[in-house]
Amino acid sequence: MPSALPHGDPPPPDGRLPRTVLDAGRDADFGVYVHVPFCDTRCGYCDFNTYTATELGNGVSRGTYVDTLLREVRLAAEVMRGYTRPISTIFFGGGTPTLLPAEHLGLVLRELHERFGIAPDAEITTEANPETVTPGYFARLREAGFTRVSIGMQSAVPKVLEVLDRKHRQGRPEQAVAEARAAGFEHVNLDLIYGAPYETDDDWRASLEAAIAANPDHISAYALVVEEGTALARQVASGVVPEPDDDVLADRYLIADDALARAGYQWYEISNWAKTRAARCRHNELYWSDASWWGLGPGAHSHVAGVRWWNVKHPARYAALLEQGRSPAAGRETLDAEARLTERMMLAIRMRSGLPFDDIPPAARERLPALAQWGLVSMGTNVVLTQRGRLMADAVVRELLTAAERPVA
Repeated sequence: MPSALPHGDPPPPDGRLPRTVLDAGRDADFGVYVHVPFCDTRCGYCDFNTYTATELGNGVSRGTYVDTLLREVRLAAEVMRGYTRPISTIFFGGGTPTLLPAEHLGLVLRELHERFGIAPDAEITTEANPETVTPGYFARLREAGFTRVSIGMQSAVPKVLEVLDRKHRQGRPEQAVAEARAAGFEHVNLDLIYGAPYETDDDWRASLEAAIAANPDHISAYALVVEEGTALARQVASGVVPEPDDDVLADRYLIADDALARAGYQWYEISNWAKTRAARCRHNELYWSDASWWGLGPGAHSHVAGVRWWNVKHPARYAALLEQGRSPAAGRETLDAEARLTERMMLAIRMRSGLPFDDIPPAARERLPALAQWGLVSMGTNVVLTQRGRLMADAVVRELLTAAERPVA
């Protein structure tokens, strides 16, 4: 949930969507994202729309935040009236959702079930900071209906955790995986970050080994990105810490991909590996497949059949608008056919299933033989990135999009 909001048109005060949009979206899966913007401390690399207690000031309380979320659920149900497809995935992210009582997260699920309906096989995930969960908390999450948990590990090496401003104890994420399993969670993810200043290849291997030994059925590994406006960006700009090196990041990715493959994890999206198809994050797959979702919470983004909108950022303003009976949306845009095609190409090419050949404009297809010759893609019914291609995914997308803009000779 990046903190910067795009520009767009003013949304209607009641948040209504045209009936044609709702009708067009009925055949797509429908998910819900729930943003919880609270953190005990701010990590230096984080650019998400999150706030510590001192940053929030007066007027915003963790204790009453669930009441505000429930107001947006009711507004969403009114806007989506007549959209009969039940919710297939729900994802609580942040911030730190597990700073709220598990019962509060359960209240949101109950309201979503009453207002929309939740599919019997729905995937329901929450992110979790390992220091904010206990065996009892995991048990209450399961009782509330959660089916999946994603635990922030980042690294197993103390010096790397220190650089990243992560406060959990060494070994605590692995312990949390065991506690989640004992509570009945079949699907557990560990999040890792590679490329932190002063991290070595051996440090990264140690983190991978610790994550694999914990035996989650899903592991995510993301390259550290220096986001503008963060404490890390200021440290890099002033020379306090070195900027991540692209060649080093590429090497770390290859180390991860090889280690995870040997341990039985298969990549299904550039930064995500799962032991089985059932272990994949269906909510993220919903994003990557251009489906529809409603984003609850300050700064959250939503999309239904080519219409995209985003909420105001600050929790106090978000709450005030909902208390007035108004939509908390800050802006909205309608994507034209070209923009939707571009997004489909950018997202689909990142997935193991690949980019359907029929979705590629004729002019862009002419570049495929060269991309294959360079060892970046393999071609069949779908165009799929090779391991080398995954390292250069952005360049592959640029090549295809640039070619698509040229007329066929």
